[in-house]
Amino acid sequence: MAAEADDEDREEESGPAPGIIARGLIRAADRATLATSLARDGANWPYASLVMVACMPDATPLLLISDLAEHTKNIQRDLHVSLLFDGTGGLEEPLTGPRLTLVGRARETVDPADRARFLARHPSAAPYSSFHDFRYFRVEPTRGHLVAGFGRIHWVDARDILYDPARAASLAAAEAEIVQHMNRDHADALTLYAQRLLGLDGAEWSMTGIDPEGIDLRRRGRVARLTFPRPVEDAAAARAALVAWAREARTKA
Repeated sequence: MAAEADDEDREEESGPAPGIIARGLIRAADRATLATSLARDGANWPYASLVMVACMPDATPLLLISDLAEHTKNIQRDLHVSLLFDGTGGLEEPLTGPRLTLVGRARETVDPADRARFLARHPSAAPYSSFHDFRYFRVEPTRGHLVAGFGRIHWVDARDILYDPARAASLAAAEAEIVQHMNRDHADALTLYAQRLLGLDGAEWSMTGIDPEGIDLRRRGRVARLTFPRPVEDAAAARAALVAWAREARTKA
């Protein structure tokens, strides 16, 4: 998409464009605050709740929620929602860190690929994911309000937040095979990525996903993300990037 080419040009000139920052917050998150509209006592009230999230290859957020939850009842009445993605964790001054309020519509999905991506991100959800009263939803964004630090505030259109699905399609088709291969045959490399490229402790890191902009890692309840220097959009380019990372990690003390 032209918007993404413009984003890449602006990134080289003055740092990441707002859409890239916003998309990165979505991709890195395993949880978010969901705001829905609660009808109670003759009025509509903002209702905020914690939800676990994953995302599609283009960064459209995915939810798995129960019909018994108040937020699901709210969505069934009014599909307009927002999600707060908080990237300020661990900062001494949280208000200097990035956060994104994504505004959109929550629509149920029965796509097996959405289910697979969510469960790869959240394996503990597998036992109840097939219960009849649990449903998957896509949050289809219309725009996002990004605060990237003091004085860096932007409204960003959905077209600038989401990665072009057509450009992500080839890698998405190969994702399951790549993830399985890396976890089965290159588990040592994944741990090296986490320890030496991201500075994280612990062994036995696994890969839960790959998209054109990076890979998702998990160790028990902790998640991490490693971002490609440039987008990769097919299996061959992904393999080259993963091999380059392994070489870089092995040279680092």
